[in-house]
Amino acid sequence: MEYLESFFGVIGDLNWGWALVPFLVVLGIFFTIVSGFAQFKYFIRMFRVLSNSNQSGDPNTITAREALLLSVGGRVGGGNIAGVAVAITLGGPGAVFWMWAIAIVGMATSMIECSLAQLFKEREADGSFRGGPARTIIHGLGAD
Repeated sequence: MEYLESFFGVIGDLNWGWALVPFLVVLGIFFTIVSGFAQFKYFIRMFRVLSNSNQSGDPNTITAREALLLSVGGRVGGGNIAGVAVAITLGGPGAVFWMWAIAIVGMATSMIECSLAQLFKEREADGSFRGGPARTIIHGLGAD
């Protein structure tokens, strides 16, 4: 039993230790290339979409701006804001550069994650939607 604990301890240390950041950066670069540099290609379009209002007139729809603010509200918390302040305090201007560099490859990762969530969500009998990472894994990779 002790052998299993030490084995999975090593795996946990590798996953959540020094290897996590390079892995996420490489994965973000891969997603950037596979998506055709979407975060650069659609940068100007983002502002045009955000400036449009709800033109359908349907009170049950939300605008692109409302969808963006809802998404940002779900992703950004107090820890992110405090983390940026601490990083700038301790690291100076170099920390800002690296935060921007990581954010650029993180945009592609976020786009892929959100696209998969929309692709694999399912409508329930009552009209509501069910989804999330577990449903994406089950239906995206297959139940077998």
